[in-house]
Amino acid sequence: MAEKKKNLSEFIPFKFSSAQNMEIGIVVSEWNDRITDSLLNGAVQALMEHGVRNEKIRIHHVPGSFELPLGAEWLLKQTPVDAVICIGCIIQGETRHFDFIAQAVADGIMHVGLKYSKPVIFSVLTCNSMEQAEDRAGGKHGNKGVEGAVSCLKMLALEESL
Repeated sequence: MAEKKKNLSEFIPFKFSSAQNMEIGIVVSEWNDRITDSLLNGAVQALMEHGVRNEKIRIHHVPGSFELPLGAEWLLKQTPVDAVICIGCIIQGETRHFDFIAQAVADGIMHVGLKYSKPVIFSVLTCNSMEQAEDRAGGKHGNKGVEGAVSCLKMLALEESL
């Protein structure tokens, strides 16, 4: 169980021999853009800190989190990316809309990764409030965009090691 005020994005940097040759796609939801922009910035910074060259990071925006799986599929189908990080933020409202969207996005992202046999990373916040989202987009719980980037590189390192 995580401590309440722990920065969950702290990680130990690792060596990844071919990060500079990797091409990483990032699909970002425009909905809740104050949050998703912060997640995007964290992801890009983490990728670059691990050796991914800025010109090898392909960033594309989609209207909302629901469109992330299709955006990821198009990137994998039409570009030479090695992996895709999907960044979004879904905040609970008064209806069940949240449940349907969150489940569809999670399932869609998983299916795209399996279809292409490439890492497609779920960096989608599913929060009860804007405050919770802010805490996870650079606030007291770190930046989930950083965590998504590190997960992406670790999956590529795993593939490289097999």
